Amino acid sequence: MAMKINRLEIENVKRVKAVKLEPAANGLTIIGGNNNQGKTSVLDAIAWALGGDKYRPSQAQREGSVIPPNLHVVMNNGLVVERKGKNSALKVTDPNGEKGGQQLLNEFVEQLALDLPKFMEASGKEKAGILLQVIGVGDQLTALEKQEKEQYNERQMIGRIADQKEKYAKEQPYFPDAPAEPVSPSELIRQQQTILAQNGENQRKRQRLHQLEQEYQAVTDQLAGLLRRQTDLEADLKIARTSARGLEDQSTAELEASIANIEEINRKVRANLDKEKAEEDAREYRRQYEQLTKEIENTRKSKTELLKNAELPLPELSVEEGELVYKGQHWDNMSGSDRLKVATAIVRKLNPKCGFVLLDKLEQMDLMTLKEFGEWLEAEGLQAIATRVSTGGECSVIIEDGCIVGREQPAMEMKKWKAGAF
Repeated sequence: MAMKINRLEIENVKRVKAVKLEPAANGLTIIGGNNNQGKTSVLDAIAWALGGDKYRPSQAQREGSVIPPNLHVVMNNGLVVERKGKNSALKVTDPNGEKGGQQLLNEFVEQLALDLPKFMEASGKEKAGILLQVIGVGDQLTALEKQEKEQYNERQMIGRIADQKEKYAKEQPYFPDAPAEPVSPSELIRQQQTILAQNGENQRKRQRLHQLEQEYQAVTDQLAGLLRRQTDLEADLKIARTSARGLEDQSTAELEASIANIEEINRKVRANLDKEKAEEDAREYRRQYEQLTKEIENTRKSKTELLKNAELPLPELSVEEGELVYKGQHWDNMSGSDRLKVATAIVRKLNPKCGFVLLDKLEQMDLMTLKEFGEWLEAEGLQAIATRVSTGGECSVIIEDGCIVGREQPAMEMKKWKAGAF
């Protein structure tokens, strides 16, 4: 059973002279009044009574009073909490008459329920940390957050390199007419020498033909004595003419030009190879970038599944990038009622035995927001004792000068504000 406050009596604490209050079991009990009348003092007294001496006000006894503070709180299970006397000693009595102390109260009193502003004023990451502590996935989510950050940083680095490689590749010149491999000077020279040797052999054959023709002419002039020689020469001439027929010299101009331009050719080849290598590198880094993007998506999916499967205090409440998110909104974009819902739900989840919270300064909320928040509290079976600078109909009681106005009526007949009834 969640512990709630059935009745409280406070005397001579801070600005409070004497206040008796029976808060509604569920929903909002609003303590209204003007400034400096003792509203917040009531909440401080409850926090002191149930939370221990660390909540004791620095000047607990009401100024001008000679009577020490007196606090009497009755819980819904019959547990009685008292602080009275010169030292405001704590006395806790359970329904069976057994005595106890602060340790017994600590079992059901959640510290943030006594000091909800501490939660609401915490940073976004601190709020998220409290929620993760509540649902028990803090360590797992921290590991996933770290993994995602490392993947993101690596992807960012890979992306920069890929961009640089792509930019470098685009800036490189390209020569489509250049060969695929660098040209070797020795190979061109060898080809040139082979052609020159062949051309030299052709020239030798031409010279031989010329020589034979000269000899033939001489022999012809001496035909009378050289018929036999003429016959032999005619045979040789026939052979020589056959060998020389169809001979064609090859040009070395292209090779000579290639040798002369070899450095320029190789420059183009190297430029093409550099461009191709840069494009290949860029493609590889882009592939790595895309792979890391998939890994980040999988990590984020794991985070989502982790929170989805956790028992969260509220539907649509989650943690994204280390911040609380409710209904798709971060804390600074939430409405006042949603902030209170989130804070109250998380505090309740911290200690399910604690069925109440104390809320100060609800004047920042309009009546519609109060109505929505009160309805939610009632639906959740939660008790909230709150203060508001107002004397309107939304207030359950009004405090003036440390006392509740109109306390002549019996405590159980005290006005209680219900959600939607103004």
